[in-house]
Amino acid sequence: MFIVTAKVPKRRYFLLGALAVLAIAVSVLCIKKDGAQSPEAPLRAETNEQRVAYLSSLGWEVESEPIEALRLTLPAELVEPYRSYNELQLKQGFDLTPLLGETLERCTYTVTNYPGRSVCQADLYIYDGTVVAGDVICPGADGFIATLEFPADLPPAGGK
Repeated sequence: MFIVTAKVPKRRYFLLGALAVLAIAVSVLCIKKDGAQSPEAPLRAETNEQRVAYLSSLGWEVESEPIEALRLTLPAELVEPYRSYNELQLKQGFDLTPLLGETLERCTYTVTNYPGRSVCQADLYIYDGTVVAGDVICPGADGFIATLEFPADLPPAGGK
């Protein structure tokens, strides 16, 4: 059995202590910074009023009652068309991946102010009272599906 001893000057203890305090301070700052950059609180949508208010906060004017409300179960793995739909959701900060296999509620509202369109709908997908996905759909030959972001680059409804 060997025993090793070493004499360490007090300056080195001080230096090691200062480095330890610095490392702890940097760790705390990193944790706080990460917390500040984390996503906002979940978008509560337990009631119809909360859903309509959420769509309104994005700039959408919708009918006060949904035209459809239904439940759907996501598949256990992300296959088409869900994979493409999830890519759309990722663009707006949502992700359906953690909810695979879960049952969601979809509420569909008539949009009354989509620029240059007379028929559009907004879908909100709700899980446990929280908005977890959403889209705006405009049907027709030149129809499309888009994120919930209001299209600021389009002319206002009614043309011009």
